[in-house]
Amino acid sequence: MDLIHTPHATPPAGHYSQAVRANGFVFVSGQLGFLPAAKPGERPQLAQGVAAQTEAALRSLAAILQAAGASMASVVNVTVYIPDVGLWNDVNSVYERSFGDHKPARAIVPTRELHYGALVEISAVAVVPQG
Repeated sequence: MDLIHTPHATPPAGHYSQAVRANGFVFVSGQLGFLPAAKPGERPQLAQGVAAQTEAALRSLAAILQAAGASMASVVNVTVYIPDVGLWNDVNSVYERSFGDHKPARAIVPTRELHYGALVEISAVAVVPQG
């Protein structure tokens, strides 16, 4: 089992890893839509609006996958959490652009509020290509 960390994604804010690679899979922790921190060690800020937060969360997801030896094309399952089902269309629009023709299994889960007031959180499981 390998713990994955990259400086190109939002650092963990608690007792967890950005991702764990095990048995040919990479399990990516939930990513919020944070902008990159302006200075090292500075707490990042959430992007403005659900579309921008979805883009930022997916950028972090892609960076973590790359650090683990995988990619968006190797994602097999995605879970998207949103605090309001009314955000579904905006999230889905950005999601479709990011994944293109690739269609992993997915659940969009309406929840109560998300941490830090975020409008979206995205976690994923990907296959690490052999070779």
